[in-house]
Amino acid sequence: MPELSSRRRLLVLAICCMSLLIVSLDNTVLNVALPSLQRELHAGVSGLQWTIDAYTLVLASLLMLAGSTADRIGRRRVFTAGLVIFSLGSLLCSLAPGLQWLVVFRMVQAVGGSMLNPVAMSIITNTFTDPRERARAIGVWGGVVGISMAAGPLIGGLLVESVGWRSIFWINLPVGLAALLLTLRYVPESRAPHPRRADPVGQLLVIALLGSLTYAIIEAPHAGWTSPHTLLLALVALAALAALLYYEPRRAEPLIDLRFFRSAPFSGATAIAVSAFAGLGGFLFLSTLYLQDVRGMSALGAGLWMLPMAAVTMICAPLSGRLVGSRGPRLPLLLAGVAITASGLLFAAFDAEASAATLLTGYVLFGLGFGFVNAPITNTAVSGMPRAQAGVAAAVASTSRQIGTTLGVAVIGAVLASGVDPAHYATGFAAASRPAWWILTGCGLAVLLLGAVTSGRWARATAARTAELLDGATSRPAPDRRGARR
Repeated sequence: MPELSSRRRLLVLAICCMSLLIVSLDNTVLNVALPSLQRELHAGVSGLQWTIDAYTLVLASLLMLAGSTADRIGRRRVFTAGLVIFSLGSLLCSLAPGLQWLVVFRMVQAVGGSMLNPVAMSIITNTFTDPRERARAIGVWGGVVGISMAAGPLIGGLLVESVGWRSIFWINLPVGLAALLLTLRYVPESRAPHPRRADPVGQLLVIALLGSLTYAIIEAPHAGWTSPHTLLLALVALAALAALLYYEPRRAEPLIDLRFFRSAPFSGATAIAVSAFAGLGGFLFLSTLYLQDVRGMSALGAGLWMLPMAAVTMICAPLSGRLVGSRGPRLPLLLAGVAITASGLLFAAFDAEASAATLLTGYVLFGLGFGFVNAPITNTAVSGMPRAQAGVAAAVASTSRQIGTTLGVAVIGAVLASGVDPAHYATGFAAASRPAWWILTGCGLAVLLLGAVTSGRWARATAARTAELLDGATSRPAPDRRGARR
């Protein structure tokens, strides 16, 4: 891709951030609308889980395929296709006649969404080649998540209260159209010099692994944790994981290049992404149901209560990007881990729901932690990797986020469904959610410990060795279908 002027680079960043905005906004707006969906579509807890997890599950399954495909056929081409499909999926969601159709149309949205975030991150990585500039750009990218968290609950609350839950999907249409027109006009096309071929077997194994695992967790409270149905799904997930670990290293051009994980910072960023976004998914799911179903707030009232959390995230995300650019990822990761852990502990051990002050403190602490965690995850995932594989590396990081969100909603929802009596839902909610808050505390501890271990001198040395290995591999001629060098 040719070198762009500073103004053009910032414009490309703004266009890429627009795609992130509609994807992130869609999730935060939907969380506020869950109680309305529950009433109008007569959905149980598992039905609400599926409206979120159907999207994140398909997204997680296809992100790496989208990233490698964009490297191969053109990043702008895949990005524009993603904008069209995502916007179409949003329109269909607004017209869904029932819960099952809403879940199906959310999956259509996810197909488009899988072509947006990792590809946009790859475009940013190839546009901002200076490490400091890239870290700041990624900080801005992370700030958009904060904007969506701040605007989502308010916009969602206003729309749900005034028009209804279907209107929450309409806001994606004008933003998606504007991003599409600007992309066609200003974003240059780029490809990897040595892109990977498709890996259909690896792709099917990823879908089997994530699909069976998520389905088992969500449906286990109803079918039983030791029922044949649940155990069979767990066995399928284990078999798919084993097959993936066996097959991928033996393929010349795998869907998941396991050599990436020889870098301790990359492996740490992947695990931290799963932990942090599992915490986010579970936190939003619990908070929305608690504020509206237990405290009896309106959708707008719940959005206002979550506004301080989102505002802190919006402030801390670009600050985190600057810290990563000037001092590295260690400090932001440690701050994130401490804040998320403290937030979980407030709810798990000190009954933060008991007073408005402690409830607000718990929300602000979580927003602080989540604001600091996003930039170091993204920057660590793409830094040190060959630019030719930027799409794949960014896709692995994005996949980790979606896997985390999927598992967070699935696990937290399953724990809640197992502990709460539908006949005494409001009165039993706080006690039933206590184990879930301990799980979220564990997510914060994982961020803290992994951040400390994978950001030191030893970890940086493993990253340098991995970059050398990968750079040497990408500089050699691409293998043919049998793996022989041409």
